[in-house]
Amino acid sequence: MMNHLFGSRLQLDWKISTVTVVSTLLLLIDYYHQFTPNKGIDRTILYLFIPLFFILVVFHENPKDYGFTFGEWRTGLLAVVIGVVLMAPVLWAVARGQAMQDYYKPLLGGLPWNTFLDLFGWEFFFRGFILFTYLRRFGQDALWLQAVPFALAHIGKPEVETLSTIFGGFVFGWLAYRTRSFIYPFLIHWFIASFVILVAAGALG
Repeated sequence: MMNHLFGSRLQLDWKISTVTVVSTLLLLIDYYHQFTPNKGIDRTILYLFIPLFFILVVFHENPKDYGFTFGEWRTGLLAVVIGVVLMAPVLWAVARGQAMQDYYKPLLGGLPWNTFLDLFGWEFFFRGFILFTYLRRFGQDALWLQAVPFALAHIGKPEVETLSTIFGGFVFGWLAYRTRSFIYPFLIHWFIASFVILVAAGALG
């Protein structure tokens, strides 16, 4: 039994292994270090440029195959409009909570470009680099798999937000899968982050 177990030859998919290790290390580096005065610039480097390097130089593939395209743009834009309309009243209520105000009010300066820098690479990382790699091996189960590190990366933010991210991450993943693009989850996420900060800071009344 033991000989059979330990004598089994590992047969790992090298791209799955690479993306899993690289993405985990990038999340940890982001947590422990800041390299520039602007965290958004750091995250653009970590979550956009480095994954693109692996796709282009290591994998020798086209970024379009990882969602770096407009994809099915009509479906994507319709989903963005619906998402914004549905989420706005919920966000208005949630963002007025004390925990959300304490966390997000100091982030008012620099909108909307700080949230753009912060989230463009972030969405490509989860809904492009990780998702489209995992889809090839795990099929639609990749929608949940990419949502797990996304949720864990929110630890430290207000609890009500963090608890929702496993489901939000799945929905964002589904939208990227449906449109073949990370752009539309990014646009919704950009709206959510900017709107929450504005409401939490009292800038919208």
